[in-house]
Amino acid sequence: MRARFETGLVSGIIIAPPSKSMMQRAVAAALLSEGRSVIRDPSFCDDSLAALDIAESLGARIQRHNDRVVIDGGMHPVKSTLDCRESGLSMRMFTAIAAMTGVKMKIEGTGSLRKRPAGMVELPLRMLGASVRTNGGFLPVEVRGPLLGGKITIDGSLSSQFISGLLFALPLAANDSVLTVENPSSRPYIDMTLDVLCRFGIGIENAGYNEFRIKGKQKYKACEIRVEGDWSGASFFLVMAAVSGNITIRNLNINSLQADRRIIDVIKLAGGMISTGENEVTVSRGELRPFEFDISDCPDLAPPLAVLAASCKGKSELYGTRRLIAKESSRGENLASSLRSLGVKVRNDDDRIIIEGTGSLSHKVIGSFGDHRMAMAMASASIISEGGITVDGTECVNKSYPGFFDDFRMAGGNMIPM
Repeated sequence: MRARFETGLVSGIIIAPPSKSMMQRAVAAALLSEGRSVIRDPSFCDDSLAALDIAESLGARIQRHNDRVVIDGGMHPVKSTLDCRESGLSMRMFTAIAAMTGVKMKIEGTGSLRKRPAGMVELPLRMLGASVRTNGGFLPVEVRGPLLGGKITIDGSLSSQFISGLLFALPLAANDSVLTVENPSSRPYIDMTLDVLCRFGIGIENAGYNEFRIKGKQKYKACEIRVEGDWSGASFFLVMAAVSGNITIRNLNINSLQADRRIIDVIKLAGGMISTGENEVTVSRGELRPFEFDISDCPDLAPPLAVLAASCKGKSELYGTRRLIAKESSRGENLASSLRSLGVKVRNDDDRIIIEGTGSLSHKVIGSFGDHRMAMAMASASIISEGGITVDGTECVNKSYPGFFDDFRMAGGNMIPM
């Protein structure tokens, strides 16, 4: 779908959507548990629905309600193919989990997921006792376990998602395991995984993110868990408020383990005004200035921060941008090309993006590249555009934030379907 976005002064109160990252982890833990788990305030975005469908395919019985999901756990596969849709986390996490079944399983996906690397699962899973085959390093993945445990070393520079998958699977192995991680990245996401595992009764020793000692033959214990609000989706509205307006976003845990909670640090750095209350954050416009920030541990902040940088007059720099290559699109390149077409000077320089903001953008038709965060970023960029910004492929926001455009209107934005 194509739509033109126009934004002026933003204001109001928005309720942050539930975190899909936490939801998918909770679904995985509930699947592996003995008994009934309840997930409160669940996410039903496309990625979360993929995780729920996979859990059912692996044997969980699931009841879906608006305010909760009830999961009776148990790994007894009823399907041999797991459809991850376009979810990178589900692909990498459930590949490791599926390797615990002892049944030959095929991991599939659609759209951009078929272009995202899956080869990192092959050698580690083989070393742990499974047979595994990919399509030249991409989907589909065929795997048959069970994983036996043991000592392995993996490269964590590209993604932490497969690390999370191993942390979910290896406590069930017959033997103890030692997982050594070289170049660990996205450490907050590993913290989220360890936190969810702890709530479900699993103990893992973390030695500085470089080594994880995992006892085998552990048992997951069913529990009740609440999905907190999503800082990733909220970041776009917080940036819009910092540029022009005042917005309060509720359902945000200020002490969250989520990586993208760092957005408030960057907004302060850029001159935005921030106040926090119990489970809410308010951002108001300030005297904006250029900033520098390393996104290595929070790569999903690159799109809203690119909009913030374009709004600051002067040269801003985002470091750690190699992490943007293996996303739903080649996100670093697409951010740079989109901003250039809107009149911003941008240089994509190895592991950093340099943005020379002017505080205004021209009107253009911009593609979303099928990337939910690109679509949200370009809609947000209309805050400093002359005549709005037209975006092709807006439906991709359903991947993580189905209500984004409703909240965009609630904050004072105008979305005109074309």
